[in-house]
Amino acid sequence: MHRPSLMQQPHAPRALEPGMLLSVAAPMFNEIANADAFVEETLRALAAFEGRCRTELVVTDDGSWDGTGAALDAWAARHPGLVRVVHLARNFGHAAAVTAALEHARGDVIILMDADLQDDPAAFAAFAAKWEEGFDVVYAERTSRTENPALRMLFWSFYRAFSWMANISAPLDAGNFALMDRKVVKQLLCLSERNRYLPGLRAWVGFRQTGVPVPRRARPDRRGRVGIRGLWTLGMNAIFSFSYVPLFVFRIAGVLSLGLSAGVLAYALYLNFFAGEQVQGWALQLCATAFLGGINLFGIGLLGEYIARIYDEVKGRPIYVVERVVE
Repeated sequence: MHRPSLMQQPHAPRALEPGMLLSVAAPMFNEIANADAFVEETLRALAAFEGRCRTELVVTDDGSWDGTGAALDAWAARHPGLVRVVHLARNFGHAAAVTAALEHARGDVIILMDADLQDDPAAFAAFAAKWEEGFDVVYAERTSRTENPALRMLFWSFYRAFSWMANISAPLDAGNFALMDRKVVKQLLCLSERNRYLPGLRAWVGFRQTGVPVPRRARPDRRGRVGIRGLWTLGMNAIFSFSYVPLFVFRIAGVLSLGLSAGVLAYALYLNFFAGEQVQGWALQLCATAFLGGINLFGIGLLGEYIARIYDEVKGRPIYVVERVVE
């Protein structure tokens, strides 16, 4: 399978300038316990760029109902022009909130991160240094994780399975946390698909990309932001948006089942015409029927996943709806 590779060689060196704007974009949902700590830590990291460029923090409140929106509005009131809060009309999901944050970020350079304190703002300086070397995308390589061993193995397996299955060259252990040049973000926002897997889309648009090792921190409350259902949806979006391997596997299963059926038929004919025996095949028929029925249902389910995504696209609904913007 041919996979276009990412361009790893930087372009001409460049530098942040006082007239340029560096944006940090982050989605947030029901993070009242972490909202103040996140904004305070992020603004402290942005303060290190004072004199080099202008900065802003754009946070998307994804329909929170625990007071997160009010806490963010208080920060926007205390820091006008620096903190901007985009309130969505309801909870549209993490991918939609990420898209809203990117669309409302005005920076020449944009850093996308999660707001659950697992992405370390201390990496901003390393991201900016790589951008100044000439890279258009600088993503965080998650060198370590703090989840339980079973979940860590699940993440490890997913990234490697996706890298093998995808029709793009996707870096391993790279999530949303990344710095992107404005031209990269512009191309990402031109993509209208609704079932979005941003690391895959980021790899698909290309440009000059490189990674920076960044340990994944633990959430202060040790409670995962995305449950098993959310992780499953994210994984399915990744696989069905960037791979046709599920359909290929189904075709292989169909060929094998036909071969198995032909072998069983040939064996039954041999026993009947050459060995003079009658095949007592009720058990075999039952197994074969169950086997073929299971393959058919599995294949219909795979086709349904692709068709459901087509249905989402043709409806043409917006990815999210903004209730108000506070800045």
